[in-house]
Amino acid sequence: MARLTTLLLCLTLLGQAALADDLMDNADLGPGGDLGEPLSLQPLPASTGQQAQIEQNGQANRAAIGQDGQALLGRIVQSGGAQEAYILQQGNDLMASINQQGYGNSASIAQSGSNNRANIEQYGNSNSASIKQDGTGLQSSVVQAGNGQRVQVNQYR
Repeated sequence: MARLTTLLLCLTLLGQAALADDLMDNADLGPGGDLGEPLSLQPLPASTGQQAQIEQNGQANRAAIGQDGQALLGRIVQSGGAQEAYILQQGNDLMASINQQGYGNSASIAQSGSNNRANIEQYGNSNSASIKQDGTGLQSSVVQAGNGQRVQVNQYR
């Protein structure tokens, strides 16, 4: 949890962070929305800048995305309650995705370098996952299905 707090502080200081809090009324979510559908990350064209997307359904969810560089994609989808998700990316051609369904899950992705991919999926309650990547051509994927699971991935190249 201390790492998530540190990551949130970094995102706040960056000034470019896209910050979203709970959408209590969910009036903007129509029937047949894409929450919970599988996420497919496709490479961005090299000339593309930054793309950040946060979708929330539930109560007391927190999410933030901070990005600095070119051809960056960050996406967070939360369905449930009391979940935290943070993405911080610095570099070029980076993609990060967090999908949370349940209650009390926490996830963070911090990556720098180029041509890196990171994905966290959480289905259940009180799970915790973090991915930290620094280098080129790194890929990580974490899937947690159940309750009370913890995982940390660190990659450097």
